[in-house]
Amino acid sequence: MAVDSGVSVGVADAVRNSIRDARTSIASVFRNPALRRMQLALAGSMIGDWAYSTAVIVWAYGVGGAKAVGVWGAIRFLLMAVTSPLGSALADRLPRKKVLIASDLLRALVVVAATACLVLDTPAWPIYVLATAASLIGCVFRPAQMSWMPSLTNRPEELTASNGTSSTIESIAFFVGPAIGASLIALTNIETVFLLNAATFLWSAFLVLGIHPHSSVVASTVARAEADTDGGPDSSDGGVGVVGGGGAGDGDDAKPGMLAEMAAGFSTIAKNRDLLMVAIIVCAQTVVAGATLVFTVIFAVDIVKTGPEGVGFIDSVFGVGAIVGGFYAIARASHNKLAGDMATGTILWAIPLLLVVVWPSPVTVFASAIIMGFGNPLVDVNFATIVQRITPDAVLGRVFGAYEGALIGTMALGSAVMPFLISWVGLRPGLALLAVLVAAPAIGFLPRCRRLDATLIEPEDAKLLRGIPMFSPLTRATLELLATQLTSESAPAGRTVVREGEESDRFLVIKSGAVEVSQNGMFLRIERAGDYFGEIGLLRDVPRTATVTATEDTELLSLSRADFLDAVSGSEESRVAADDIISRRMG
Repeated sequence: MAVDSGVSVGVADAVRNSIRDARTSIASVFRNPALRRMQLALAGSMIGDWAYSTAVIVWAYGVGGAKAVGVWGAIRFLLMAVTSPLGSALADRLPRKKVLIASDLLRALVVVAATACLVLDTPAWPIYVLATAASLIGCVFRPAQMSWMPSLTNRPEELTASNGTSSTIESIAFFVGPAIGASLIALTNIETVFLLNAATFLWSAFLVLGIHPHSSVVASTVARAEADTDGGPDSSDGGVGVVGGGGAGDGDDAKPGMLAEMAAGFSTIAKNRDLLMVAIIVCAQTVVAGATLVFTVIFAVDIVKTGPEGVGFIDSVFGVGAIVGGFYAIARASHNKLAGDMATGTILWAIPLLLVVVWPSPVTVFASAIIMGFGNPLVDVNFATIVQRITPDAVLGRVFGAYEGALIGTMALGSAVMPFLISWVGLRPGLALLAVLVAAPAIGFLPRCRRLDATLIEPEDAKLLRGIPMFSPLTRATLELLATQLTSESAPAGRTVVREGEESDRFLVIKSGAVEVSQNGMFLRIERAGDYFGEIGLLRDVPRTATVTATEDTELLSLSRADFLDAVSGSEESRVAADDIISRRMG
């Protein structure tokens, strides 16, 4: 009995800790004004989108029955799979804030036009075209939003928490949106739901308009526009890349063609083993997600015995699991187990299928729905955060667009193949094959996931660099890379660290201890832990302008000339901060 009591207390403590961690992480997201506006914009537009989708399906069913709904859905998904990687190039070529606002305003305009068609009782085809156009214009919104998110956060944990909050909002919108849509259709008409969706797009645009990132983010847009973006870092092991330019590869001013630019997301993923691993794991999961559109109906009819309308009950249970899983993913934000949690979430899409294979019953059907729902945010949240952490900013929008296209395509594949699989081997063997399909990559990649998580831990000295004015505007990816490039130096008391007139070869930061700065033999100041020196000679390309001597045993971190100049020159705000420091010190 004591053992049982101890276990119960342990579980209760774990639940309380998870709730506390989730509450703390969500609070940190909403304390950040930029993230708060982004999350509220996302919530409004997604709820409106779900209400709108419900209204379009109801309208299409009334016009052409189930066949019309199916054909339109298939065409829409196919076009979205193609449009996402192509349109996402805009997220890397234009200011992401403007891309988000333009997407919202254009969608509002298209939905208003569709409403006018309904009011004027036009033929059906313009409404189909406009409804599809709204979805295609929306394909650029998520890549732009997800690629902009790292620039709005202050810490890696905040980025994960923000992605978790977005995922939870999606799960809630999945319930609230259709409910609002169905209620308004019952009380008013389809046109009212369309206009509600247009209003939510305007709401989203208004909130995004009020987001004001660091000016370095604006400067990075210029860097992206000038960079050679026909591929990502040619890395066999992943890692963080620095936003940077470069020639087209032949020493001339040639720019990559439009198709090459749009394909940069795919080529970046193909060249980076970690991004490729993520693609394989997540695409396996979305094949099963697509197949659920088919076998969930069979579950409802043949196992739960509720008829086709039972799909709604199963989806609702899935949504409950997704909301709980979203809070759990947020609570895990500080644990830095992104890749491991993503693989775990994918495996949670396999175990429930095996439960139904072994014991097909309403209990296992609803249990599988709740477990798969719980696993879904673990995949979505950690997938997004990993991509944001290891992808160069110059191609981040296109990488998300490539993933979006691939995920929509694999979902369509799953829904298309599942009926043939069932007719070929039957429901239970088909589910077993699906379980193997989704679990095998995740289990096989677990060792690599653990290695990736080890590299995603913020370097110890990143916080020290973040406190330096000329580095604080840099993106987290750039700052973390800089921290890995630091070299440790020791200077016992009395040793001269740099001498006036010497070549300026490195930038130095004091980790502990103290140094005296003098010029022409005259004392200038004492500098201690967190202070830095050496920037004047590097940025002005002149010899050392002062002598620095350790007054006590001192630990230093040094950054090579090339690494220092690459980091500072890549950001307008960093250059301004550096010039201000130099002016004050020279003065």
